[in-house]
Amino acid sequence: MDFLIATHNKKKQAEMQRVLAPLGINVKTAADLGIELTEVEEDGTTFCENARIKALSGCKESGLPCIADDSGICVDYLGGGPGIYSARYSGGDDEDNNDKLLKELEGVEKEKRTAHYACSISCCFPDGREITAEGRCYGYIGFERQGTGGFGYDPLFITEKGCFGELTPDEKDEISHRGVALRELKEKLESENLK
Repeated sequence: MDFLIATHNKKKQAEMQRVLAPLGINVKTAADLGIELTEVEEDGTTFCENARIKALSGCKESGLPCIADDSGICVDYLGGGPGIYSARYSGGDDEDNNDKLLKELEGVEKEKRTAHYACSISCCFPDGREITAEGRCYGYIGFERQGTGGFGYDPLFITEKGCFGELTPDEKDEISHRGVALRELKEKLESENLK
């Protein structure tokens, strides 16, 4: 069964596909399906609200069940920022965002660099059903980039299992905020009639 994922991010798509494939779900982007989605304004005040905005819009426009997530890094020293603004923190790309975060934390000792990744997932169905799931992963922000894996702030985010930028996809799935949320989503989908 095809589910639309409301993102252009191929790495997010791959992550979702790995977890949901056992349910017979094929996670497709709009490009995979040959459709174009309207860019929605993520004007929610929480990760959950923004995920729902994207999922509802994608479901309505495609006629397919649509999964959307909103995720970000929440740094305690920055009062939980960049939070819902993580992707557009610097106004540039992932590299620019990482540069800005390192600059903001310049001179801040390790003990005060605690942070967590948060993920909210919304899945909306054409019949009006909605499923939500959430996950978090705790760690701290490193002093320099490590590894080339993952995306976003992964090269800076360090957990007890190591830096996200250095973990394999399977290792990351096991502990990541999105992995936790996706497993919750998978459990909830298993109890739905997906036919």
